[in-house]
Amino acid sequence: MALEKGTLLMGGFKYVYIIIFFMFLAGFFHPLITNTSFDIVVIGVLVLLLGLAGGILLHRSATDGGGGRKGAMLGAGFGLMAISALGIYYMTGRV
Repeated sequence: MALEKGTLLMGGFKYVYIIIFFMFLAGFFHPLITNTSFDIVVIGVLVLLLGLAGGILLHRSATDGGGGRKGAMLGAGFGLMAISALGIYYMTGRV
């Protein structure tokens, strides 16, 4: 079954939308206003993407129909969420 062109465009659009949303959530306009570096925005987007990937893995481990991958997906999901939380603490200077 071949994928249609519109399906591929909509599939790619949702990932671009998520990344743009995370850029705004991470404070995209702050470096523009204060004339500082965009490093913190890039780190913020990566931290949010790690947390999202961890949440997706946790969801898939709970809804996947059994199998040997369930424990691995659960562990990887919690691991990515922990790395994301550590990144947030690193960004705020609490580590």
